[in-house]
Amino acid sequence: MHQQIFLELSNSRVHFGISGIRDSLPLLQNNSVRSGYQCEVVIILILKYKYLADLQFGLTQEEVTRRRAYHGWNEFDISEDEPLWKKYISQFKDPLILLLLASAVISVLMRQFDDAVSITVAIIIVVTVAFVQVNPTYIDEMTSLSLFPSFQLSLCSSVREGRLEHLLARELVPGDTVCLSVGERVPADLRLFEAMDLSVDESSLTGETTPCTKTSAPQPAATNGDITSRSNIAFMGTLVRCGKAKGIVIGTGENSEFGEVFKMMQAEEAPKTPLQKSMDLLGKQLSLYSFGIIGVIMMVGWLQGKYILDMFTIGVSLAVAAIPEGLPIVVTVTLALGVMRMVKKRAIVKKLPIVETLSCCNVICSDKTGTLTKNEMTVTHLFTSDGQHAEVTGVGYNNSGEVLMDGEVVHGFSNTSISKIVEAGCVCNDAVIRSNTLMGRPTEGALIALAMKMGLEGLQQEFVRLEEIPFSSEQKWMAVRCTLKFDKPAVFFVKGAYEQIIRFCTSYNSKGGTLPLTHQQRELFQQQKSYMGTAGLRVLAFASGSEMGALTFLGLVGIIDPPRAGVKEAVATLISSGVAVKMITGDSQETAVSIGMTFKLVNPFLSQLGAMKLIWNLSPQIVVFYRASPRHKLKIVKSLQNVGAVVAMTGDGVNDAVALKAADIGVAMGQTGTDVCKEAADMILVDDDFQTILSAIEEGKGIYNNIKNFVRFQLSTSIAALTLISLATLMNFPNPLNAMQILWINIIMDGPPAQSLGVEPVDRDVIRKPPRNVRDSIITRSLIVKILVSSSFIVCGTLFVFWREVGNIHLLFLVGLTSSVCVVSEVIKKLERLRGGEKMADTDDFHDV
Repeated sequence: MHQQIFLELSNSRVHFGISGIRDSLPLLQNNSVRSGYQCEVVIILILKYKYLADLQFGLTQEEVTRRRAYHGWNEFDISEDEPLWKKYISQFKDPLILLLLASAVISVLMRQFDDAVSITVAIIIVVTVAFVQVNPTYIDEMTSLSLFPSFQLSLCSSVREGRLEHLLARELVPGDTVCLSVGERVPADLRLFEAMDLSVDESSLTGETTPCTKTSAPQPAATNGDITSRSNIAFMGTLVRCGKAKGIVIGTGENSEFGEVFKMMQAEEAPKTPLQKSMDLLGKQLSLYSFGIIGVIMMVGWLQGKYILDMFTIGVSLAVAAIPEGLPIVVTVTLALGVMRMVKKRAIVKKLPIVETLSCCNVICSDKTGTLTKNEMTVTHLFTSDGQHAEVTGVGYNNSGEVLMDGEVVHGFSNTSISKIVEAGCVCNDAVIRSNTLMGRPTEGALIALAMKMGLEGLQQEFVRLEEIPFSSEQKWMAVRCTLKFDKPAVFFVKGAYEQIIRFCTSYNSKGGTLPLTHQQRELFQQQKSYMGTAGLRVLAFASGSEMGALTFLGLVGIIDPPRAGVKEAVATLISSGVAVKMITGDSQETAVSIGMTFKLVNPFLSQLGAMKLIWNLSPQIVVFYRASPRHKLKIVKSLQNVGAVVAMTGDGVNDAVALKAADIGVAMGQTGTDVCKEAADMILVDDDFQTILSAIEEGKGIYNNIKNFVRFQLSTSIAALTLISLATLMNFPNPLNAMQILWINIIMDGPPAQSLGVEPVDRDVIRKPPRNVRDSIITRSLIVKILVSSSFIVCGTLFVFWREVGNIHLLFLVGLTSSVCVVSEVIKKLERLRGGEKMADTDDFHDV
């Protein structure tokens, strides 16, 4: 029994010290404590009287100070990142950089200080550019800070020393008594001990769109370890939609359920991007080949009897020639320009390489609520009891939209049957919409918005409520007894699930009159309700009358969380281009199936994610996941990555943060996304527009082809210089190029032409081409052939001039002439590419990658 109590307290993130549990042993040893419910009552008594002081008086300031010293502030400790200077120094571990450093040291020892300075400057440029590419802090400052409002510390109401005080949420400690009301964010994990018609929106934590009804009643311990299913606990970060409550703080900061997600996110490391992997592989290959060639040439020179100092000079030139020093600069500038173009399209890219990663993304896992849908319940269809159908336009909690029947606008009381439904929905309602902001349950907000579209929202104030029976998840209906004036007879308005409402009805409305409710009519209404439910609508039934047992049935309304504009088209385009789209939601199976059908996601093989074996083995084939927790989402992403998929994850809530960080590309919603979600993401959609992902993928594919083009251009130069020096050494010619000249060619002369290749316009058809295989190297066979042809042209022309003039002019001028010929050859090569009209979206190159 002691262990059970301790585990329950641990699950609730309560850690008051072992002495408290020891003091409670007499209570626990009572033989009357048997069931889980009784055990929960004992826990409440412990929390309330032993640890939390008087619920009316609250904690004293002295006790608050003591507990804060033990538990800390109600906030999250973000571990300090590695200092920037250490990150900068780590860039020097690259094999190519070490090769250049060795060349600079040799130049100093040989007193060739001009070469040493040139090589050192080149190293600093390359290292700095690589550092900026990995740590683009300037982008975060220019975009994130300017486009998003600063974080505001939330306030909460807490009882301290007998007074109700308004505190910053970070000041709460376990044991505080907190009061909740409509529209407030829950400041910490609370065990409720008072709850009046409390409804909490937990979509940011669980993904469930329907607000959860909360109660103070004891609950049995969660058998699956998931305490988010507990209805007597309000979790940090969730939103109070309706009612009010009081609760005891049982979890703060990282000891809350929100904190568990935060710690998972902190522990998860973002994977390297495909571009970073490709460039790392390219660097290793160049290092291996360079060391091999340098070793062979040095050995040949030694066998030819050349001076060791001359061979060191040639070795330095070979090392500098082998490395395309301008490549990191061009890559970084190209990625930065891509980021700037994405900002214009209202997308913030926090890491430069992520832009290119989108070119090989082949799976997009999307959260449903707030990402694919708007997370704003909206009435879309009405069915009156006399058989009339009406469609409702417009989205959101506002008066934008119309009620249309047979193409005609219905407004006010122009249609009696429709206005009766709207009247019942408006009066039997506790929600309020002010300045397009909902205060109350989303479903009731949708009914108020419907009344606003018909100009009937004033009905809520015209009726005087005499009594009410509030909605509960058990009874699934709500009723109010109202009157227009006190001297007029009272009338009941009832709304709820069709199966519950129809039981109270004995008649139905027909063009303003009433007719007896026959068996045939019941079957007709049931068929209509089933039809609307199959279409993915949440169906509510309405009735009114003077007696609860003899109500008049009025009709049905269909409510849905509507898809975001353009999402259907974007999903269709993604699927046609070879990108698999998977929907992950915390919603129920029925809702998941309905939304999956809306977006035409094929083969909706569903799983409740009960067994991890199922996730690991079948994730590539599953299209829709429902009842998914943050841990499930993480495992789904990991399982897809394990089979070689490049995964983009989209989301807006705390429950998405861990998966966003683990994914190859994390995409957060800018307007509705939580701060934790944005922090974990690699890209933020400022307007929450899912279609922006298409533009990002298009940009990524274009950038990758641009990178291939200037890699070919710059490697042609490096290989040409390496070959030229090697052949000159083998033919016993003087060294045709020194280190300074090679650096001048690689960085200054090759930089602008290569950069021009990196900014060629995007071919708009590239979005329809399949994603590239991430396992393929950036250097393909076709690319090697093109590089060899280009470098051969440069080598032949330069070597011919060097051979003709050697011995005719001073060596210093000969070396200068050779450098000039090499540069001219590069320019001719560039002009030939432009004249040939090679586009960045060359399909042959794209599929070879």
